[in-house]
Amino acid sequence: MQLTFTTFITLDGVVQAPGGPEEDPGGGFPHGGWQVPFDDEEAGRYVTEWFAGADAFLLGRRTYDIFAAYWPRVTDPDHPVAAPLNGLPKYVVSHTLKNPEWQHTTVIGGADADIVAEIQVLKERPGGELQVHGSGTLARFLMAHGLIDEYRLWTYPVVLGEGRRLFAEGVAPTSFALADTRTTSSGVCVNSYRPTGRPQYGSYDLDG
Repeated sequence: MQLTFTTFITLDGVVQAPGGPEEDPGGGFPHGGWQVPFDDEEAGRYVTEWFAGADAFLLGRRTYDIFAAYWPRVTDPDHPVAAPLNGLPKYVVSHTLKNPEWQHTTVIGGADADIVAEIQVLKERPGGELQVHGSGTLARFLMAHGLIDEYRLWTYPVVLGEGRRLFAEGVAPTSFALADTRTTSSGVCVNSYRPTGRPQYGSYDLDG
């Protein structure tokens, strides 16, 4: 399976609590829900299209808890998001979750090397996509170990000036190729990138 990562991000790189004030108020974050005013029909179509390509989900503990509190209550078998989330395998990376109640959930834990090995096994299975949604802490872990095959970044026209960022200082230098780009009527840029390795460098030195 191809491991794809989808997240909502501001112009200044913040990924914290896009969906509501109570989603993640950690650190006294006062801007929760910044994504909501930009929602539109085009965004819904993109979400539907991508969820249709999922064969399994890989989630961090915080995102898993948010999803598990909501999506099992949506029982429409034809719902484009609830149906795959409720029916497909879900793998949650956690050192504390012991007895998940959401059906089709498997907990991945242990040392970092064990987690990486289990995710690599999942990627080697036949199928479409192993999808990561949100899960910023997990995403940074996956980035550090070169496990993400495609990044789907929804960049919103808003600057917050504070909050958890996806590409924090110390992230591994990486170059990307643009695989797809779309824009919604509300001004959200939806870009898909595939990592291509280390950045290449040059110079505009006129004497060179």
